[in-house]
Amino acid sequence: MTRDAAAPLTGGALTRSRILDAAATLMTTVGLTRTTTKQIAREAGCSEAALYKHFRNKEEIFVRVLHERAPRFSDALEQLPDSVGDARGPAGHLQDVALAAVRFYRRSFPMAASLFASPELLDTHRRKLNELGTAGPQNAVQHLAGYLRAEQALGRIAAGIDPHAAATLLVGACFHRAFLDLFFGTEAPPGALLPESEEDFAAETVRALLDGLRPPGA
Repeated sequence: MTRDAAAPLTGGALTRSRILDAAATLMTTVGLTRTTTKQIAREAGCSEAALYKHFRNKEEIFVRVLHERAPRFSDALEQLPDSVGDARGPAGHLQDVALAAVRFYRRSFPMAASLFASPELLDTHRRKLNELGTAGPQNAVQHLAGYLRAEQALGRIAAGIDPHAAATLLVGACFHRAFLDLFFGTEAPPGALLPESEEDFAAETVRALLDGLRPPGA
């Protein structure tokens, strides 16, 4: 998340920000399971008691890291309703969503992967999302499907297409691309990442999707 450089943080807000930065670093490098609140506090340069003034537990910190320190996939999704029917058209908006999705999944996957190695931790995370009133991972497909459905009603998306299935295809492709980026790092074999740039990936994936979504003659 980009913070306003014109309004530097002070006091409790600065401490909270440092805690989230430290947590993001640790959860990415050593994993969520092995990261402790004591480590986060030490990395942030504050006491563990100060950490608990801002967050109730590690699970809450993790949720806030995803929403405030990972690239804002949710921002791209939330802009879609106001984009329905505009001159830019579905292609441009879907490319924005695809780019945001790849960047979000690439950033969050190393932090979230350890959730699935611990049923107890995963259950705690699900309960924390409900407790904080934060949408779960299904939110992306639901938002995107709603946008496609609205464009479909305007005749800019083929009538016979299932918007939810189309949204799932796009989100799934972005997740897979982020996974490959992380798996190969800087040593991807030739042809493993095509198109090579994330911008080209977003453009070509959306183009391939829309070729099957456009109504006849569009």
